[in-house]
Amino acid sequence: MFNKVIIVGNLTRDLELRYAPSGTAIGNTGIASTRKFKGGDGQMKEEVLFVDITFFGRTAEVANQYLRKGSKVLVEGRLKLDNWTDQNGGKRSKHSVTVDNMTMLDSKGSNPSDGGGYNQNAAPTNSYTPPSQPAPSTPAPKQEQSIPEIDINDDEIPF
Repeated sequence: MFNKVIIVGNLTRDLELRYAPSGTAIGNTGIASTRKFKGGDGQMKEEVLFVDITFFGRTAEVANQYLRKGSKVLVEGRLKLDNWTDQNGGKRSKHSVTVDNMTMLDSKGSNPSDGGGYNQNAAPTNSYTPPSQPAPSTPAPKQEQSIPEIDINDDEIPF
C-alpha cells in the first residue's frame, strides 16, 4: 500500500517539543492550508484545511529551532488515524500526519546557501570538501541562487 501526504501551509501554533523515554524528540503542531476556487456561481470561494502534524527525531529538533506560528512550510509524510477515549467515555478519532520530510518556505532567517529543506533520512554532511580550483585573487560577483520553476496556478496557492 502507498500512504503519502504532501501539504503546503502555515503553522497554526508553535511547536510543542518533548522527548520520549528513549530520548527521541517528538514535536507536535498544526498546519493550515487554504484552497481558493471558483464556485458553481462564479464567485471565488476559500476552503481552509487544518491538520495536526507530528515530527520525530532530528526533524523535530530542527523544526522547533527554526519554525514558529505562521511559518510557511511544506511537509511530506504519512496519514495516521489517532483514536482515544474522551472524558465522558466516548470514543474519538482524528487523522494526523507523521512528517518524514519538511522544507521551510519562509525566506527570512533562512540560510541562502541551503535550500531550507531537511530530510530526516538523509546522511549527515559534516565533512568539508576543499574547492577544486584556487580562489581568485579578486572577489567574484555575488551570484543569486536560482529558484526552480513550479507550474502552479495563482488560484491554487493556499495563502
